[in-house]
Amino acid sequence: MRQIFARPRLLKFLMNCWPPFWGAGIRIEHLSQDYHECRIGLVLRWWNKNANRTQYGGSLFSMTDPVYSMLLMGILGNDYYIWDRAAKITFIKPGKGRVYADIHLSREQLSEILNATQYGHKHFPHFRINIMDEEGALIAEVERTLYVRKKERTNDS
Repeated sequence: MRQIFARPRLLKFLMNCWPPFWGAGIRIEHLSQDYHECRIGLVLRWWNKNANRTQYGGSLFSMTDPVYSMLLMGILGNDYYIWDRAAKITFIKPGKGRVYADIHLSREQLSEILNATQYGHKHFPHFRINIMDEEGALIAEVERTLYVRKKERTNDS
């Protein structure tokens, strides 16, 4: 497997400069060398507050958007199509300060994806992400479903 993102540190830097993250105040705080773990943070600022002076829901949702796809692309490389397919957020309580999400891709989840896609079949892995505040209170739950499929090999590749 050829990796698209060979250097996690560079990817972290580029994602933190990416306008949708940068403009919303979203930051990748940690990205493991093996692409199995990532921490995303969001600090409440004057430009990302909602009318109630709490975290804007769109920013909470956006902070989880590309992460599982990014992790899988870092692990699986160019041999796979990886897209977001569906997502849902449930708001639990207002975010009144810094919030974060710890995102993990387990070896079991990766094995399931590899087994399900080894012959070119589509697979729709489902992930749940908890967005927490600094006191450890649950702010929101995000459910994400991806589309993963192994690319057909051609004589050119």
